[in-house]
Amino acid sequence: MGTGRIIPGWAGACPLARTALRFARQAHAGQRRKADGAAFILHPFEVASLLADAGAPDHVIAAGALHDVLEKTAATEADLRERFGGRIAALVSAVSENKRIAGYSARKAALRDQVASAGQEALTLFAADKISKARELHLEGDTRSRHRRLAHYERCLALLQEHIPESPLVGALEAELEEAYAGPGGVRSGARTRERGEPLDEGKGAAPVPPTTLRREGAPTA
Repeated sequence: MGTGRIIPGWAGACPLARTALRFARQAHAGQRRKADGAAFILHPFEVASLLADAGAPDHVIAAGALHDVLEKTAATEADLRERFGGRIAALVSAVSENKRIAGYSARKAALRDQVASAGQEALTLFAADKISKARELHLEGDTRSRHRRLAHYERCLALLQEHIPESPLVGALEAELEEAYAGPGGVRSGARTRERGEPLDEGKGAAPVPPTTLRREGAPTA
């Protein structure tokens, strides 16, 4: 997807999303993805497109385009509220990490709890974000980082299966995680055997189990 001045065709019917895409492109200008140097804006554009394809309303798609501006740019929740209204600002805030929480595992657990309590629209946005991030896993060259990201994404999947099981985005996320295990660089062969109910260790790089196993065993969501 090009990023220059191109706005996706579906945005013609979504005025809020169209404005949000332009805002996000400006806010993320010059930012690059660490793994391959691609323009970072590709990620929020993809999240917005996933939401549009899933039939999400305009304001949710707009929040998808904006979902990383609080974490990765100088924009504030007040800025979003003034420009896009309280509903969109609240959605973006709901899927944004609290950077004051130390440690990857603790920060991600707090984020999952935050999203779970924020309602269906925030969960839908969260699902689209995780699909896009799961698609980037093949670019991750650090095995420890890849394992802990997979563990987090699996917990996200379990959370989403519990709260919005009928969403097509949930099935799409499960498929992306299965592909992450089965494809080149996957970790299926290194996945450790877990006893029923044993928690995943996100902080030490332990190889997580595939999402189908998580669902079968009824693993906890946090």
